[in-house]
Amino acid sequence: MNANEALAGVWRLGQLPPQSLGHAMLSGADPVLPSSFAVGTAAQVPVAAAALAACELGHARGQVRQDVHVDMLHAALECVGWFSVDGRVPKMWDKFSGLYRCSDEWVRVHANFAHHRDGALRLLGLVPETAQRADAERALQAWRALDFEQMAADHGLVVAALRRFDDWDAHPQGQVVSVQPLMTFERIGDAPPVPLSHLQSNQRPLSGLRVLDLTRILAGPVCGRTLAAYGADVMLVNAPHLPNIESIAATSRGKLSAHIDLRTEKGRHDLNELLASTHVLVQGYRPGGLDALGYGAHTVALRKGGLVYVSLSAYGSEGPWRTRRGFDSLVQTTMGFNHAEAEAGGTPEPKPLPMQILDYATGHLMAFAASAALLRQMNEGGSWHVRVSLAQTGQWIRRLGRVPDGFGVAWPDRRPYLESSRSGFGDLMAVRHSAQFSLTPARWMRPSVPPGTDPPTWP
Repeated sequence: MNANEALAGVWRLGQLPPQSLGHAMLSGADPVLPSSFAVGTAAQVPVAAAALAACELGHARGQVRQDVHVDMLHAALECVGWFSVDGRVPKMWDKFSGLYRCSDEWVRVHANFAHHRDGALRLLGLVPETAQRADAERALQAWRALDFEQMAADHGLVVAALRRFDDWDAHPQGQVVSVQPLMTFERIGDAPPVPLSHLQSNQRPLSGLRVLDLTRILAGPVCGRTLAAYGADVMLVNAPHLPNIESIAATSRGKLSAHIDLRTEKGRHDLNELLASTHVLVQGYRPGGLDALGYGAHTVALRKGGLVYVSLSAYGSEGPWRTRRGFDSLVQTTMGFNHAEAEAGGTPEPKPLPMQILDYATGHLMAFAASAALLRQMNEGGSWHVRVSLAQTGQWIRRLGRVPDGFGVAWPDRRPYLESSRSGFGDLMAVRHSAQFSLTPARWMRPSVPPGTDPPTWP
């Protein structure tokens, strides 16, 4: 499947006007990064879809349709997620994160959060304060991979056993995911169409829209960052007791950032006040997590009619794994990508994709879905719930096909695509956004700032 065909397929899912596709200009071809998968297409198409849908929403608000150009190499490098702060490139992984050999197969452990790391170490009979990586390697050799995966899941931890594609296809969750669309749009309540303000020709297409970003790990933050680049006021809402990863410095570009604790009466009051004039809520908490706090999709739609509510999960909203925690690296492992990539590359150990493409592709698809759902709200009314998952994105990437000579390309130079900016974290260097608009360039007007910098009120 080439990039234009893939874009048309995504566009149809949003039920958007087909004539708008003539304004998308996609350049480049796989391979652009060393991989046997079409990771360049998987990066380029969601970025183009997000940008073009934002422009279509701008058109519905009085602007002329504008052209959107996305270069495949630029999009792929944006999805690598490289950045530096004050010249320092943060380490991507905790020393305990990664692949381990068990008695029969491999498992991947995600240990970037201390509670996940310490929980996995305790399952292995190790003391987190004194354990070393070699201790974990020895301990896991006494486990079967699937047994440790299940034990970790039972304890709310994040571990994935290595599978091949045919293993995943035979798995009950794999069977559920295989028949699901890339994303789903569901009308979850009645509400009249909400008129959006008319735009001037020089305004970015999402200007005047308000987005609550209740996410923390890559896919969701990328969605909010993208909507901010297209003009939306995006407020990142973090709970003060929950940890973050260092990529927040790069994914918070363009956003306000407030602390709200939904376990408190004040926190619920603050969020309710924000919701009263919010157009889109994006959330990436474990399925059921916000429902338990009274902020699930249906409950919020009753409180704020006409809202677009975008939900992200690891494995989808259906099937036996619908409530299982997961991250990009784990979903790659369990779905079969690591085995397939190693087989294509002739390496003895499982091989990850060259970037966390499930996260970045999903994040840009979420931004696309938010604009598409807002258009449906304008035209049809109602409140809308959009569901996406890393596994559904993974299934879509498989359908893009393989790249026979994918490992023949060298890593490109990212320097031509970098931009520097001041931030609340220090001097930030990162890849600029890869969608180029013909009339209203995408840009981040607000610097990224640490969680809790801003009050929980719209400006």
